[in-house]
Amino acid sequence: MSSLCTRAALPAVLLVSTLALAACGGDAPAPAERPPAAVTVVTLKSEPVTLTRELAGRAEASQQAEVRPQVSGIVERLLFTEGGSVRAGQPLYQLDQTAYRADAGSAQAAVARAQTALTNARQKAERTAELARTQMVSRQDNDNAQAALRQAQAELRAAQAGLQGANVPLGFTRVSAPISGRIGRSSVTRGALVTASQATPLAVIQTLDPMYVEVSQSSAELLQLRREIAAGSLQGTDEVPVNITLEDGSAYPQQGKLSFAEAMVDPATGAVALRVVVPNPDQLLLPGMFVRATIANARRQDAILAPQQGITRNAKGDATAMVVGADGKVAQREVVVSRAIGNKWLVESGLKAGDKLIIEGLQKIAPGAPVNATEAGSQAAKPATAAAPAKPAAAQ
Repeated sequence: MSSLCTRAALPAVLLVSTLALAACGGDAPAPAERPPAAVTVVTLKSEPVTLTRELAGRAEASQQAEVRPQVSGIVERLLFTEGGSVRAGQPLYQLDQTAYRADAGSAQAAVARAQTALTNARQKAERTAELARTQMVSRQDNDNAQAALRQAQAELRAAQAGLQGANVPLGFTRVSAPISGRIGRSSVTRGALVTASQATPLAVIQTLDPMYVEVSQSSAELLQLRREIAAGSLQGTDEVPVNITLEDGSAYPQQGKLSFAEAMVDPATGAVALRVVVPNPDQLLLPGMFVRATIANARRQDAILAPQQGITRNAKGDATAMVVGADGKVAQREVVVSRAIGNKWLVESGLKAGDKLIIEGLQKIAPGAPVNATEAGSQAAKPATAAAPAKPAAAQ
């Protein structure tokens, strides 16, 4: 009887044990989902942008004149300070005047002789005319006297022209500045012989305020710019301001202005020559100095500028961007950018105003992943999607 009871109780014990083991060894709880990654975004907007082009060039004097002698002679004096400023018409060199004074004196004497001869001829012509009226002299004598008067008048005019011609080289013995500006060093010294036909100038004067900056732009770039302006995607600028960067990378304090564009393309370089006029009151720019000119070409009214850290390249080398969609998830866009403006890219396609471009946290995300987006520059986070917190269960 006891063995039968034992056999009957055994299945019940096994069942209880099985239930206990099942209760102790049940399924483990599912792992918690990763929270959305935190990223920083910039909301893009359209804005007017002036498109510029940086071109290399060299500074040149706006005026340059070589000082040359117009007569030959010995240099007696230098009347200027080398490297200093001179005015137009200021005497620079004094040449020996001895020979030219002699020529001028001879011409002056010829004028005096001609004046005396004219006086005599006039008196004789007047007397002869009076006698001719009373028929005291023949008509032929009167005609001869009047002809002699006219000849004396012509000889006086010739003598006066000779005197004027003699005074011209005499005046050229004082060599004057043809323009105002800064004069360089003199190529001759006192006592040197100079000639009117010599190849070497005595000195060079340059006008340093304003200065010219000569640059060149590719004809292909100029053609593309004009096409975009004609199509209406860009607006031309009436006044073209130019910013100058010096050799050491510093910004030149004065702003220049584009004043001239060559009407032809250089066949050797395929470029169009441009001239920029730059004020130079402090004479900081010097002829021959290498500079860079940033020229405003056109203006785009609805440009999209994207921070450079938000634009990356894929394996194919194409530009891509990550944006936060309306659902709070990451979307990848292929974009086309044309040029850098400061620390931003000018976007031609792929992004539009209102897009939330991810600029920080790119290494933690992938397309389709939910994110918590914070606007750049804001203090508080602005999550793209925020799940409502679960309410605690009521106590039973």
